Amino acid sequence: MTDSNFRGNICIVKDGEILYEKVSGFADLANEILNTIETRFASASAGKVFVAVGILQLIEQGKIKFEDTLGKLLDMDLHNIDGAVTVEQLLTHTSGVPDYFDESVMDEYEELWVDYPNYKIRHNSDLLPLFIDKPMMYERGEKFQYNNTGYVLLAMIIEKVTGKYFDEYLQERVFDVCGMKSTGYYELDRLPARCANNYIYCPETKDFRTNIFSVDVKGTGAGGAFITVKDIINFWTNLIDGKLISKELVAKMLSKQSGDGMDSEEGYYGYGVWIIDNPEGEDFVYFQGCDPGVSFISEYNPNNHMISVLVSNYGDNVWKEMRGIREKLYK
Repeated sequence: MTDSNFRGNICIVKDGEILYEKVSGFADLANEILNTIETRFASASAGKVFVAVGILQLIEQGKIKFEDTLGKLLDMDLHNIDGAVTVEQLLTHTSGVPDYFDESVMDEYEELWVDYPNYKIRHNSDLLPLFIDKPMMYERGEKFQYNNTGYVLLAMIIEKVTGKYFDEYLQERVFDVCGMKSTGYYELDRLPARCANNYIYCPETKDFRTNIFSVDVKGTGAGGAFITVKDIINFWTNLIDGKLISKELVAKMLSKQSGDGMDSEEGYYGYGVWIIDNPEGEDFVYFQGCDPGVSFISEYNPNNHMISVLVSNYGDNVWKEMRGIREKLYK
């Protein structure tokens, strides 16, 4: 089913029944502590889906609207950022706000911390110095371009509207509701039990180093939640069942909202999720994350009610593994 050299956890579920489960690699390489099915893994940008759900909940509660603007919702000096950018444009990566990590021009996330220490990033507002003085990337609504800052701003909107840190809100309204008992936003210098270290291979020395100086010390709206594969299964199940937002809003969240589909594997974008066009049935929906030493993808196939979760704490190619799963189990 999968590459024997893959390090991390894989779980595939259909109609609540486990079809395939794999646990491999070390959570702590130096001490040879193995990963287990209960290991908590960093998930990088995958956390955007949780922020999207939090925003959609606030919309459903009537506390904000899709068309509400940054200028209305955030009581702060936006500098050169267009205050007319809407919540929906932030959700769909069509806002044009300056991206603190522009993946079209930067290769490695750890490049951010050469001049600005990663240990300073413990709240969304701590990222402001990395983008607040930059110009807009393009006029709002002009096009789709994946944007990390957009989801930091969405998390700041959650904090402004609810009066709580975004991770506290998500804990109460998403993780607790879904029974995701091992999911949360943790500080790298204060990790709870069962968290895997993330490893980066160094060709020069032919060994591994951890990513503690390569990523934010604590996750933000752009990503950084620690998860278990079983918790992600619970998230999908409760989302689809309408336990987090109405099924009508779920349908909108999981449908094409932006993007051009030019890359058939990457696909289109909904709200916090990617969508692969499926001419032979309902579209496939996934969310993903990639940081130094971190790789994650989880996909829902509504045609056979299959949920797949793949995560590696060595940055192994989860996308290649997911392609194999589609070839073997989707047809």
